[in-house]
Amino acid sequence: MIDWLSFVEVLVAAWLGATVVVGLFALGLRLLAVSGHVPFVPPVEFDEAITVLTPKQVKKETKRVRKAQERNPYSPGVRLIARVGAYALFTLSGLFVLYGIYLMVPYLHH
Repeated sequence: MIDWLSFVEVLVAAWLGATVVVGLFALGLRLLAVSGHVPFVPPVEFDEAITVLTPKQVKKETKRVRKAQERNPYSPGVRLIARVGAYALFTLSGLFVLYGIYLMVPYLHH
């Protein structure tokens, strides 16, 4: 017989855990953007890619990101606090992921 209450407990715990990890990471990205470090990674060309950006488009996007960083309305102190907060949230998110892996792998409990 299936213990449905235990099933629901695991479902809710997994859902809440995923929500917390994604929420912390998203808030970290937001603080990183506030700090003036817009998370932009130049695209890489793949042969099987659905869309391939031309060098002109990459240059245009890089220029747009640079302009966004220059017109940041926050003071340097606020940007520093936001960057430190972002890195702290990324670290916390990673620690939660590692703790989840620790809970799932029985070998690590010895």
